Amino acid sequence: MKRQFLPRHQRQLYKLTLFTLLVVGTTLLIAANPAFAQESATGSGFNPQEWLRNALQWIQDLGPIGAIAFMVLYIIATVAFLPGSILTLGAGVVFDVVLGSIYVFIGATLGATAAFLVGRYLARGWVAQKIAGNEKFKAIDDAVGGEGFKIVLLTRLSPVFPFNLLNYAYGLTGVSLKDYFFGSVGMIPGTIMYVYIGSLAGSLAMVGTEAQPTNPAVQWTIRIIGLIATVAVTVYVTKVAKKALDEKVSDDVVLDESVSD
Repeated sequence: MKRQFLPRHQRQLYKLTLFTLLVVGTTLLIAANPAFAQESATGSGFNPQEWLRNALQWIQDLGPIGAIAFMVLYIIATVAFLPGSILTLGAGVVFDVVLGSIYVFIGATLGATAAFLVGRYLARGWVAQKIAGNEKFKAIDDAVGGEGFKIVLLTRLSPVFPFNLLNYAYGLTGVSLKDYFFGSVGMIPGTIMYVYIGSLAGSLAMVGTEAQPTNPAVQWTIRIIGLIATVAVTVYVTKVAKKALDEKVSDDVVLDESVSD
């Protein structure tokens, strides 16, 4: 009997469907316990960089639908504390600079939003209870939340702030989902630069290794932008927090005087 084979595009779609189901299931598990994700990513016997390189190789062989698989992979990597830098660099090899930058930005933004929502709805209530009795801290939290877009934008421009951890941390602040989401545009310059550096490797086997080719001019550009953004966000947050604290102290003084009278 002659063996029947599915057409190539149907086989690719079947693989992508299984991959998506696996990703969704893992994401739900991680969303229920973020600590498990961090421990898994750093646990012994698991090499996340090698695993991601193998995943990128598989995506490269998928053809046109590989872009969808890549973005889905980026989402789960972000939620699971896996090193997104490997995926960003690898996108330059698999998709070239332009398409790679687009796919990385979409995947990173959706993944960061998912982590933000996990942090907000699984932990924000606990944080709110803790600061309920501290009006000064709450005032600072509200003030920083009110300037959310600028703060998120600046931290996204700086590579100093840990991307994966920051996603969860923002969920614990007063930053609105809208400001957080649109503040992600700050990732665009760094994304393009890192995807470009990745494209210089020419091979996935070299991505993230010491043998990977680099561009000193681009690297220094990233460092300079990161330094400026880091200083700017530090000064800005300090200014906003100090203003909120001064206003709270002033309100307390007025209240005390009115009570005394």
